[in-house]
Amino acid sequence: MVTTTANYTEDNIRSLDWRQHIRLRPGMYIGKLGDGSLAEDGIYILLKEVIDNSIDEYVMGHGSKINIQIEEGQVTVRDYGRGIPLGKVVDCVSKINTGGKYDSGAFKKSVGLNGVGTKAVNALSQAFRVESIRDGKKKVAEFEFGELVKEHPIKNTDEPNGTIIIFKPDEAIFKKYKYRIEHLENQLWNYAYLNSGLKIYYNGLLFQSKEGLKELLKSKFNEEQLRYPILHFKGEDIEIAMSHGDQYGEQYYSFVNGQNTTQGGTHLNAFKEAVSKTIRDFFKGKYDPKDIRTSIIAALSVKIEEPIFESQTKTKLGSNEIAPNGESIRSFINNFVQKELDDYLHKHPEVAQALESRIKQSERERKDIAEIKTKARQMAKKANLHNKKLRDCRAHYNDSSKSISEELRNASSIFITEGDSASGSITKARDVQTQAVFSLRGKPLNCFGLTKVIVYQNEEFNLLQHALNIEDGLEGLRYNRVIIATDADVDGMHIRLLLLTFFLQFFPDLVRNGHLYILQTPLFRVRDKSKTFYCYNELEKQEAIKKLRGNPEITRFKGLGEISPNEFGAFIGEDIRLEPVLVNQETDIEKLMDYYMGKNTPNRQDFIIENLRLEKDDLPNDVNFDR
Repeated sequence: MVTTTANYTEDNIRSLDWRQHIRLRPGMYIGKLGDGSLAEDGIYILLKEVIDNSIDEYVMGHGSKINIQIEEGQVTVRDYGRGIPLGKVVDCVSKINTGGKYDSGAFKKSVGLNGVGTKAVNALSQAFRVESIRDGKKKVAEFEFGELVKEHPIKNTDEPNGTIIIFKPDEAIFKKYKYRIEHLENQLWNYAYLNSGLKIYYNGLLFQSKEGLKELLKSKFNEEQLRYPILHFKGEDIEIAMSHGDQYGEQYYSFVNGQNTTQGGTHLNAFKEAVSKTIRDFFKGKYDPKDIRTSIIAALSVKIEEPIFESQTKTKLGSNEIAPNGESIRSFINNFVQKELDDYLHKHPEVAQALESRIKQSERERKDIAEIKTKARQMAKKANLHNKKLRDCRAHYNDSSKSISEELRNASSIFITEGDSASGSITKARDVQTQAVFSLRGKPLNCFGLTKVIVYQNEEFNLLQHALNIEDGLEGLRYNRVIIATDADVDGMHIRLLLLTFFLQFFPDLVRNGHLYILQTPLFRVRDKSKTFYCYNELEKQEAIKKLRGNPEITRFKGLGEISPNEFGAFIGEDIRLEPVLVNQETDIEKLMDYYMGKNTPNRQDFIIENLRLEKDDLPNDVNFDR
């Protein structure tokens, strides 16, 4: 056997400056890149890094408003804080490990402590401008792709103190990016809820809160959806709001120093333990912690000096945190919850009674489900899940779901299809390393208004739940993207709605956390002997016809099975078009499902007549069932 050894010399060793390193490895600094479809995509992290600095100014008592403008992809953030010291303006946005937050006297309980944030924004922007105004003086510097292109001399000004950052993300890195109003509004409202009194203006709209986290929960749920009024506890460096509803799952909104820790961490785990223990002690240890936390909705905010996060994007708090009073975070939160919640329940017996009623209901449902779980697992085994219903991706073969790496889970997808021809085409065209296919048999059941017991009794739902591994929550979710892939005809739209109902009814967290998508496939193929265009709507079709001129061949795809595997590969590869299923903070899921999937009301009949004009089973291009 012949072996070859590549030369490894001094010439192979490279040193990258800060800008080169950030541009070469952007994921280390801002997480996933993305196009703006998901709330955690990079363009929102860039915005967050800039706003965080403005928020820190407000927390330290400087400036009561922030102005934000986003036009054609360009972002402007203007605060009215102290302004960056004029002699350090360039260094603060272009010199790594430089910033005022290393001095705890200037900034306490801040999010950005490692001096990277605005430097990453600078390096990943095709244009970046910083302006600092301090005491009648103004300093301006301009950059392109992180490189300084113009440093203006300090000038006199009558503008109020503060910092202005203007940037436009690099289109070569953030391909086809777009800021979505749903994600922006949620991001800005969180800032407002966590900083009562602060005024945030976005393109002229005002975001301001007076009730803090209580108002956050009120924005997510109507009073009739809650079993008892929202409890609101506020102490030094900690704030909690909580209630119980009738939805499935647990729903938490957690924050550290104003940062939305979407992946939780030490503080959220401590809160869950504290709530379970306090309520269990109040009811003399009668109830299981799972039943206590079922259907809970809660918001938690803590402030810590020098927090340790598990990544640069700060979505999960580390495990070795100390509270401001010197206690561990676990003890700090437990002591606060135990005192405040226990006192409240003793003083408000009507709330304690409503809470116990909800716990008992959860207990009954859990026991009912336990009785049929064994039978359901036997059903899944009998159906030979991994060979018959699920064509898994190779990365998951012989792998327990708990051991799948975060990197692999983020890259993986599962297509939910209906019919042998459609699933066959996708199966042959997919990337077998990261893309799985689950094949439905016929139309799923309309599960609106049904209890979760139906998930185990219905074979299709049981197998789908089993394939996704979401029976006990999203922690075991095997695929980052769950993609509904149905035909663009009436039956396909119906199946799509039934699947949306299933996820919204029983697994709303999967939707709220941005894991559910609709696959967009071309409606037309326009081609001649020289070129082929795949068009997703009527406008694209007309543009393709103009480009080809002459008399091109036009094919209208009505079903996924009509698209050959060779063609399908282009639609589910690097240029895949996915429409995220988004649930914004104003959405009342219960009312939404009742309107579309409940009893056939006159209002819905009128809506269908006015909006669904069918001709020869073709859907008009302006009908959109994606949300």
